[in-house]
Amino acid sequence: MLIVSETFESIQGEGFYSGSRSFFVRLAGCDIGCHWCDEKKSWPNDGFPRFKVNQLVKLCSDSSSEIVIVTGGEPLMQDLTEFTNKLYGNKKIHLETSGAYPLSGKWDWITLSPKKNKLPRKDIYSYVNELKIIIYNDSDFNFALEESKKVNENCLLYLQPEWSKKEKNLEKILSF
Repeated sequence: MLIVSETFESIQGEGFYSGSRSFFVRLAGCDIGCHWCDEKKSWPNDGFPRFKVNQLVKLCSDSSSEIVIVTGGEPLMQDLTEFTNKLYGNKKIHLETSGAYPLSGKWDWITLSPKKNKLPRKDIYSYVNELKIIIYNDSDFNFALEESKKVNENCLLYLQPEWSKKEKNLEKILSF
């Protein structure tokens, strides 16, 4: 069983696959506690529906999107092995994670969005395709540099402004 906050079809708006039609599976549960999180409603894992793996796989498979993006909350708080094994090959499966929990599942693309208050596990860095750092204050630029040294040389780096600080940080990000 997987605890799901919501599922929806949309256009990926971030990173390398921006502009791609995608089916999103937002899993419930997160203990990272980012004060600027735009999905705080997904933090608790109680009060959300529990899907049987086959039920969730069918929902994803029936989508017209070629890409399934598993996000959260923090999706790796749940074991995703069975889910991705059953879906793999039928759809491209992408993961968006803070990396603070053990990597489970089989993925076509992994976006790591590390958080300073709960750092990623060291073993995830070699699997990451895309590193996304949220820029809230000036220290986040140094954090981005440090995190970028840990990923493989082909990993893409994206800096994204935290929206309440967008005006303050946009020019700094563009000139970084």
